[in-house]
Amino acid sequence: MRRIRILFLCTGNSCRSQMAEAWARHLRGDRLEPYSAGIEKHGMNPCAVKVMAEAGVDLSRHFSKTLEELNGLAFDYVITVCGHAAEHCPVFPGAAKVLHIAFDDPPTLTKEMPDGEAKLGVYRRVRDEMRRFVETLPEALPAG
Repeated sequence: MRRIRILFLCTGNSCRSQMAEAWARHLRGDRLEPYSAGIEKHGMNPCAVKVMAEAGVDLSRHFSKTLEELNGLAFDYVITVCGHAAEHCPVFPGAAKVLHIAFDDPPTLTKEMPDGEAKLGVYRRVRDEMRRFVETLPEALPAG
């Protein structure tokens, strides 16, 4: 059976889209072929890497990338995980279905917070919300 190719798209491909890709690969790699990218590159967010490692998912070799770096791959689904990406989502040729599933942005929510448990708690909450979403895939995707 062919795996469903999904792109998780965010603004900077530093946190949410990376976590979604990693969860999809970790939990549903037998059924999904996940990728992530950003409208622009922001580099990997160290707090995202840390909280995913706590959950047993290694992001240490992931890197921030743009759509252009995916060499024109065709996707079955494109899931925007932030409002900015949804508003600026490029047109995808072919049959890709574009969906928007909003998740809070930990870097924005924690920008005034000092490093520590409270800050990491926000990242953990979003990490866990993303896990619960990915656990519903591919069944929760609209029929192709």
